[in-house]
Amino acid sequence: MAGADRMTIEQVVREVLLEDHADVVRESVRWVVQQLMESEVSELVGAELGERRPDDRATHRNGYRSRRWDTRAGEIELQIPKLRQGSYFPSFLQPRKRSEQALVAVVQQAYVCGVSTRRVDQLVESLGLRVSRSEVSRICAGLDEQVEAFRTRPLEGRYPYLFVDAKVEKVRDGGRVARKCVVIAHAVHETGRREIIGLDVGEAETEAFWREFLRSLVKRRPGRCAAGDLRRPSRPEDRA
Repeated sequence: MAGADRMTIEQVVREVLLEDHADVVRESVRWVVQQLMESEVSELVGAELGERRPDDRATHRNGYRSRRWDTRAGEIELQIPKLRQGSYFPSFLQPRKRSEQALVAVVQQAYVCGVSTRRVDQLVESLGLRVSRSEVSRICAGLDEQVEAFRTRPLEGRYPYLFVDAKVEKVRDGGRVARKCVVIAHAVHETGRREIIGLDVGEAETEAFWREFLRSLVKRRPGRCAAGDLRRPSRPEDRA
């Protein structure tokens, strides 16, 4: 992939995620935003959601109000917490604030390269939200579970077409920037649906790395035990 006009694999994955898995990205963005709002309101109230504390708290929760939010991943239905005394309106919904782009970018990055506590922390700071570091860590853990569920989901049905590609990219690893191999498996399901079925980052594009990556795809195929089964039509003996 040479040339400045060519997209990196990470950029390609981001585009495909929005095109073919916008529902996945959209749900993760909605979840992250909801957690950020709940955390910020807990700071304002002086108590967590459902927590019973003395009446010296600043105010109390008073249900939710719905609001639609248009993002590049699609429309999201937000549930904004209401307060009994005073009011709350999340800063990221303020006009002219480019929060939507930053939020979607962080979630996309999580699906490509894993969840980064540092990036989420920077996001919270840029949005001007009052969220503690411990809450940021909790949100990162929850987002990491969603990413892991997507990346290890069972590969049901047949995939007649499978495309794999790799590129050496500079990635952050343990506080330093290192050159690593980013590999993506992009497939077409028998229903015609395009999917990203595999993503991984390795030290180098070696035979051992490729073998382990392909085996990880095979393991996600129920009842399959050979790499060729990723694209081979099912046979009567396979179903026996």
